[in-house]
Amino acid sequence: MIYIGKFLHATNQEEREESERRHGEFNLIIEAEDQDAAIDKFRERIISFKETSGLFEGQCSIYMVHLLELNEFPKDRAKMLYYKSIAGDPIMPYISCSTPSGEADGCRILNWMERKRELDGQDAHLFMQFMA
Repeated sequence: MIYIGKFLHATNQEEREESERRHGEFNLIIEAEDQDAAIDKFRERIISFKETSGLFEGQCSIYMVHLLELNEFPKDRAKMLYYKSIAGDPIMPYISCSTPSGEADGCRILNWMERKRELDGQDAHLFMQFMA
């Protein structure tokens, strides 16, 4: 199976200046036997990024928003995996969804904490944390 993890991060949160603190999101993808193996590989890769780059400096919390499981890569028609629409200023609410428009054939959204199917909009769970 192919697994795509969507993550949020809050980095350098101990810094006094707001411009020194960072937050954002990233995705990881891997082919693995099952969900547990994919999650283990995601952890290994994030630790590697922490040790070899400046991506997750200082105090850093990483949250897994969701985990997609695909049985194969699309071949005939591109599949939309993530869609986000933001109205006006950055503080305004936004719409976000995974595999929109009913094209979820061969794709499941998994709740990695509870090992069950998940709907978009669920709370993110702390995945890993680094202390400064």
